Amino acid sequence: MASAPEMLAELRRLRARVPQLTGALVAGVDGLVLAHDTPGVEAEGVAALTATALAVAVRLADTTGQGDFRELLVRGVYGYVGTYAAGENAVLTVLAQDRVNVGRLHLESRRSGARVGELVDAAERARAAAPAAPAAAARTRSARTPRPTTTEPRTTTES
Repeated sequence: MASAPEMLAELRRLRARVPQLTGALVAGVDGLVLAHDTPGVEAEGVAALTATALAVAVRLADTTGQGDFRELLVRGVYGYVGTYAAGENAVLTVLAQDRVNVGRLHLESRRSGARVGELVDAAERARAAAPAAPAAAARTRSARTPRPTTTEPRTTTES
């Protein structure tokens, strides 16, 4: 996947632009943490719940004819949890205080989601292309290397 330091740097820049953020994480659509800056919050649990919420949000958007998933915002008594599309293979989840400017939260999170999505998708494309080259080289080597043959006749023993 994408370089964790690059993603972490983007999360920190996002938190600097929106001071009311209390945490941010990038997760694969499968719920695995790719990078996080979530002090005091269990990132793995949030990522797993994000994947579950994402599945419901994707289905809801599709069922109602609203198109591809873009974002999901949950407001609780103490603040917000926002999940934003980050390319084809990841999502950005942010945690924010109740006093956050929601318009600013959306604006900055969408921008960071796009940047993180580019990183993750580029890394995914590179990863998908990389195994093809070694496999092709192995096939070429095996085609050039003669297979050992046995010239001794097989014998069987009967009891």
